[in-house]
This record gives sequence, C-alpha cells and structure tokens, in this order.
Amino acid sequence: MARPLDGAALSPVRIRPAEPGDHARVIAVLDEWWRGRHMRDMLPKLFFVHFRETSFVAERDGKLVGFLAGFLSQSLPDEAYVHFVGVHPDERGSGLGRELYDQFFAVARQHGRTRVSCVTSPANHGSVAFHEALGFEPGPPQAGYDGPGADRVVLSRSL
Repeated sequence: MARPLDGAALSPVRIRPAEPGDHARVIAVLDEWWRGRHMRDMLPKLFFVHFRETSFVAERDGKLVGFLAGFLSQSLPDEAYVHFVGVHPDERGSGLGRELYDQFFAVARQHGRTRVSCVTSPANHGSVAFHEALGFEPGPPQAGYDGPGADRVVLSRSL
C-alpha cells in the first residue's frame, strides 16, 4: 500500500478518462510494474484513442499510479470487457484496482451492460484471486485461447 515517507497524509487519487497522450506514459512503466516482463505490446494505443470513455488513468499528484483499458462489446450488446488493468506496485493493496473497476462498471451500467468479462493466464494466481474478490467467476482454463501455448482463464461477473 502506498505510504508517504514522512508520515503525512497521502493526497487523493484522481481517476479520469484516458487520453491519447496517456499511452506513452502507461507503456513507459508497464514492464517495470510487471517486474521486467515484456508487456508493452499487449496495450496498443487504440484503447487511448477509440475507447476513452471506458479506459481510465489514475494519478496522485500528477504521477501515474494506475490505469484500466476496457470497452463495450460491439458483438455482445449486454457485455463489457476489461482488456488490461495495472496498479503501481506501491499502490497495490490500497483499493485502487477496485476503484478503477468500479469506474468501469459504472460506465458499463450507464450503457445498459449487464456483464463484464476479462481474461488472464491460469498461472497468474494473483490476478485470478483479485478478480474473484471483485465478484468475477473464473471459468476453466482454455488451452490455446490466444494461440498455441497461450492458455487463458475467462472471468466474468454480472453487474
């Protein structure tokens, strides 16, 4: 959880819709936030251009501390989908991930969506547990979901 070094109260986090210029800021920290794993290619700029109403950045004192990239499904009119969410390592456990999802859920509801889904690797136990705590239900691992060797768990929840 983020804590100020001098014991002073933390300033609040501001969550706002993503803008195209935010993409460079987000991909600049992705690999670091994922402990050196190459992740930048998984988050194209299109989320910051075409899905600004359903993608968000979180800032504390102007510093990027989290983001969520999602969209309203065009094929499944009752569904919304979260493509990527990230929280600065110092902010994990603070409730920021839940706040980002709550913002997304509110927009999805405003558009008449009744279900939200996302996918993660079956080996990413932390992600599965986080999503279960938010009310998502994981399905069984699906072999080759994203291509050979790219197994995924589909998680979904009602709104």
